[in-house]
Amino acid sequence: MALSTEFTQLFGVEHPIALAPMGGSAGGALTAAVSRGGGLGLLGSGNGDEDWLARELPVLAAEAGGKPWGIGFQAWAIDDGVVARALEHDPAAMMLSFGDPSPFAKRVRDSGTALILQVTDLEEARRAVDLGADVIVAQGTEAGGHGSGRGRSTLPFVPVVVDLAAPVPVLAAGGIADGRGVAAALALGAAGALLGTRFQATAEALVAPATVQAILEGGGDDTERNRVLDIARASRWPAKYTARTLGHPFLDEWRDREDELAADPHARQAYRDAVAQGTIPALPQWAGEAIDLITDLPSAAELVTTLAARAEAALSRAGRR
Repeated sequence: MALSTEFTQLFGVEHPIALAPMGGSAGGALTAAVSRGGGLGLLGSGNGDEDWLARELPVLAAEAGGKPWGIGFQAWAIDDGVVARALEHDPAAMMLSFGDPSPFAKRVRDSGTALILQVTDLEEARRAVDLGADVIVAQGTEAGGHGSGRGRSTLPFVPVVVDLAAPVPVLAAGGIADGRGVAAALALGAAGALLGTRFQATAEALVAPATVQAILEGGGDDTERNRVLDIARASRWPAKYTARTLGHPFLDEWRDREDELAADPHARQAYRDAVAQGTIPALPQWAGEAIDLITDLPSAAELVTTLAARAEAALSRAGRR
């Protein structure tokens, strides 16, 4: 059976699978590969850095094969100019996450580009409905990278957002790394799934080899939500959004001492020195709780079709019970 949903119909894609627009790592090649595989690739441009986009957009355009793709930004980190420049490239969708998307929603919708809003709590979900989101992504706390420090896990959060947002289609995000997770998202009433960490372990991802290896060898118990690494690297991420990462020496040293770290410039300088010396990773190793399920490094296009086939099989087995 084909997994046709409101999401696949909206974008004309084969499979109800989307790439999380992970800042910096979801580059042009990865985005294009997901779209070629029948999902919806979303370019992860984060704060809209012009040099990064100038490098990655031509790669995406050359490799997408005419398939639909989108672009994602962190709402707290951009301005209207970033949105306007991105819309000049005619993406099928623009996804805004983390922060208030209100200043940008009308411009996106008026352009004819589908507006995807990611939400981490019910207040954000209600706002997304009010702003006229075409698709809402409900992110549970199992997700790798940034998300709500006081949110809900995916299993109870998604169906509540589905009911609140109807008839707007919802994608489930957080802790989904195989076909069974995609099937579970559909069983919860979602129109598809948005995956991040699983796509970091693919041939096209812009991820350091050491991080890929850490994902392949790690387990969900090795991850935790924290603000320590944002504070240590002087990131401007809003305090509301913690980040799920793999273990890290600074995290071990400063866990539960965020205020003390924020007040200690010498500690933050020590972090920068350690990065410069190569004794710690240049970036935190973002990873979600489902990394136990990630054991290989396929092409992203192949992964999309595998996820879809295994989701169909899981739903078929469930239907026979």
